[in-house]
Amino acid sequence: MAETARRDINRSRFETEVVAGYRPVVLRGAVSDWEAVSHAANPRDLAAYLARRANDRPVELFVGRPEIAGRFFYDPAVRGLNFERRRETLATALGHLLALIDEKTPPAVYVGGAPVRDHLPAFAADNRLDLVDAAVEPRLWIGNAVTVSTHYDLSDNIACVVGGRRRFTLFPPDQLANLYVGPLDFTLAGQPVSMVDLKAPDTERFPRFSQALETAETFELEPGDALYIPPLWWHQVESLTPFNVLVNYWWNASGAPQSPFDALIHAVMTVRPLPAAQKAAWRAIFDHYVFGDTADAVSHLPETSRGVLGAMTPILDERIRAFLINGLKRG
Repeated sequence: MAETARRDINRSRFETEVVAGYRPVVLRGAVSDWEAVSHAANPRDLAAYLARRANDRPVELFVGRPEIAGRFFYDPAVRGLNFERRRETLATALGHLLALIDEKTPPAVYVGGAPVRDHLPAFAADNRLDLVDAAVEPRLWIGNAVTVSTHYDLSDNIACVVGGRRRFTLFPPDQLANLYVGPLDFTLAGQPVSMVDLKAPDTERFPRFSQALETAETFELEPGDALYIPPLWWHQVESLTPFNVLVNYWWNASGAPQSPFDALIHAVMTVRPLPAAQKAAWRAIFDHYVFGDTADAVSHLPETSRGVLGAMTPILDERIRAFLINGLKRG
């Protein structure tokens, strides 16, 4: 599929054309003016730039043996993980990564999702992304040649490549059934992941994955490039060089006050066990009140009598939360 790429886009157009389009879009050169990116040509220079700004608060590292070939995943029984978590200062982690640069089969080392304000408080002032609100906190991802398995995020996401090269492979949300997703409540780092190894897919075990591949979009990003990833779009991220740095921004463009994932888990507990006829009835109810036109569901009621179906306000949000909590207690 041809790459959808934009250059020199401002925040207003980003929100109205890119975010509203609900498709991944490459933003070539979006952060090429960052001071950090100016050090990208030399990994040691970039590491030194980051180390000078790092404080002593420990970051979380994923560390895997060379045998995993950089792919963080489950153990064969899906009862544990093929990596361990450690805590080190960012400067120490950078030193470990530099020491591994020339090894042919190094262990996999990855700093994942470290809040910039907690570990590099001076970084944001010299490396700003004007496409999102200044209150959106950047996060730091640093590692060697590792693979983050296919997953989705609940939030809007801009991933900015600072050093090294990254390959993103994305699948639309409607490919869920073809991606053979792992456990919902036992994950690698928060979100469910596809059980399929994109580099060596087992087509006998996962026969429908070939259909997902027909929809896949793959982008390779250089330092200074960024990628907008809409919520719920599945994506695998491969770091292609021995030292890689990425900064991302997560935010909720929809403004929804609560994650629908919680509703999913509740529905798994309460709706999925029902007989088929009752599930069909509940599907009709969900279609009417949740997925259908809001006006059709409430227009016949006075605005003051719509209860939980009324326009969302902080007060109504509180009432609904209390209603749900009481319901769980009764259960």
